[in-house]
Amino acid sequence: MESVVGIFNSLADAKRAAALLRTLGIPENRMTVLSPHTSEAEIEARVPTTDAEQPGMGTAVGGAVGAAIGAAGGATAAAVATLLVPGVGPVLAIGLLGAALLGAGGAAAGALAGEALEKAIDQGLPRDELYVYEDALRRGRSVVIAFADDEQIAENARAELARAGAESIDAAREEWWIGLRDAEQEHYTSQGGDFNLDEATYRLGFEAALHPDRRAKSREDVAEKLEQEYGADSATQAFRQGYDRGQRYQVFIVETYKVVPKSSKHAA
Repeated sequence: MESVVGIFNSLADAKRAAALLRTLGIPENRMTVLSPHTSEAEIEARVPTTDAEQPGMGTAVGGAVGAAIGAAGGATAAAVATLLVPGVGPVLAIGLLGAALLGAGGAAAGALAGEALEKAIDQGLPRDELYVYEDALRRGRSVVIAFADDEQIAENARAELARAGAESIDAAREEWWIGLRDAEQEHYTSQGGDFNLDEATYRLGFEAALHPDRRAKSREDVAEKLEQEYGADSATQAFRQGYDRGQRYQVFIVETYKVVPKSSKHAA
């Protein structure tokens, strides 16, 4: 399976793009649309429902992360959930992929959604890029993620997303780093490092710290896995400092965008 990602300025644009992907033969259960700050009322107004998926079903907001339970009516019905994502806030997720991906970001909340996915898709979820999706959502943008059966369909899908006005995941990743680069250069230089020489390795460590499996974990906690994935780079001073700064960045983001869920207005 090949993953395809596009980032859009609005939910409406993202949903239109998802519709285009369906015309290429990518089924509903192999794609998701993520969008920030959407209330339950807006979900019910914007997302078509079926008899098996009554308005409001699948909406779950927990203390840290909510998860879509899934569409009980079968593979063609889209699961819809509002997820309270640490470091982002409320996020609308249309499709099981979104619940599984964002649930993996902080808790086991995506487990039920993950179980409902095809094994190949669940194993191939682009969790390495989760921090890029989170940054886009914090900026008020919407994200479309899909899985294609082969490279040709994936290329066609990427072309359709580009024509629909999507920013690529690579462009979004570079935009994210540009926003951080000056501060990280100043910090690394103040520690006696040569940022112009070491930036690539420093950034590698910074991004490594943002993987869902490594968040809130020290280098010592994951040293063996870091060595397996990054080889000799993981032992360099630049990587180590980048990793530590990445962990601090994640804590800062979670604290800055902390959202306390309000009591349900429908509570008895």
